[in-house]
Amino acid sequence: MLNLLGRRDGRGGRMCDSISRRSFLRVGGMAAGGLSLAQLLEMEARAGVKRNHKAIINIYLPGGPSHLDMFDLKPDAPSEIRGEFRPIKTNVKGMEICELFPKLAKMGDKFSIIRSIVGSEGRHDGYQCMTGRTVREKGTAPPGGWPSAGAWVSKIQGPVNQAVPPHLSLMYPTGHRLWGQPGGGGYVGQAHAPFTLVNKNPLAKADNLTLKGISLERMQDRKKLLMAVDGFKRDADSSGLMEGLDAYSQQAVGILSSRGLMDALDLSKEDPKVVARYGKNEPKFQRDGAPKMIQNFLLARRLVEAGARMVSLNYSRWDWHGGDGMNFPRSRQEFPKLDQGLAALIQDLHERRLDKDVSVVVWGEFGRTPKINKKNSRDHWPQVSFALMFGGGVKGGRVIGATDKWARHAVERPVTFQEVFATLYKNVGIDVRTATVEDPTGRPHYLVDSGVEAIGELY
Repeated sequence: MLNLLGRRDGRGGRMCDSISRRSFLRVGGMAAGGLSLAQLLEMEARAGVKRNHKAIINIYLPGGPSHLDMFDLKPDAPSEIRGEFRPIKTNVKGMEICELFPKLAKMGDKFSIIRSIVGSEGRHDGYQCMTGRTVREKGTAPPGGWPSAGAWVSKIQGPVNQAVPPHLSLMYPTGHRLWGQPGGGGYVGQAHAPFTLVNKNPLAKADNLTLKGISLERMQDRKKLLMAVDGFKRDADSSGLMEGLDAYSQQAVGILSSRGLMDALDLSKEDPKVVARYGKNEPKFQRDGAPKMIQNFLLARRLVEAGARMVSLNYSRWDWHGGDGMNFPRSRQEFPKLDQGLAALIQDLHERRLDKDVSVVVWGEFGRTPKINKKNSRDHWPQVSFALMFGGGVKGGRVIGATDKWARHAVERPVTFQEVFATLYKNVGIDVRTATVEDPTGRPHYLVDSGVEAIGELY
């Protein structure tokens, strides 16, 4: 998180907009421990030089999306199992998905479905979808904890450029304190923790990327942002303050005043037809605590194009047990929106020729019970879940794994969370069989457990 608000107590001098020159460059909240952005940049610079720019977009569907209502339908099962939806054909022979995903059905050759994700811990949080590890494994982690996938990538490959941090998060809380966590730096250090761009309430003035009232939601007004930054730089130059800042502090100011990060966040610079293709945000917090920020899919594409190596984001909330959040009525509302957003992202990546360089995974922490409960909904089902993958060299039109006739268990090719991450690492050029990073004690660790490799069927 990034705060650039100065003191207003009259000490240390003021700029023309009343922000104290002395306290203007105050970066906090991005990571625990009070490290400044300048310090974090310095540590990032030590991580190594940039390589070819490959990137990952991790789309997390918090709450447990229903596998057998979305991408693993069982039309021949009893009504209490199959539910209300029917499968439709895609443009790939033999691949069928829910009837509420017609846009995706027309581009089945561009994505692959994994129907046999196993090993969920069954917790309502994104830890496994961010690290590949279970919360139970925290007890056996090196000092500092297991890094998230984005932290690994940031540490090993470093920044693409100095205008855009390599590891970014567009995650927001969704009614549970753990669901909105993007995963931290772990033992590789806070320099590689996610640079968070979303406040806990998208409607509030963001306190993690704020410059005198300019928040992420108001980033379109670039003029005010640049006026504030330029005002600081002008006053600081005249007072000699900039000369006193070290190179990394000056770079911290550069990130805010560069065209890279700010332009990537400014959707007014995008083709209006492309913006419309993704659909409209619904930023108001719903009763389930989840705003529908579908345009974050587009922001993620713009951020990786600008230089980010990994962007994590979540969309909506999928924990529908019953009552006002009954599974099937809510699905009829949410599935078409997700269909529109994902189809737009797939089309966008292909049109911009980014489909070979940008890998995307879409998944949740677990699936849903095959048997519908008394409230016409489905409960938690850690035994099996799904993932969609596309881009980055992954072949489209593939269906990996299978469940039994009632979608209760994986009966063909079970796939673990770590295997998905091994696939993503391979796509960005990291060999999990050889790549290691030392913990604070000097002990090297692999990114995944021994024997875990990329999913070969996707290539």
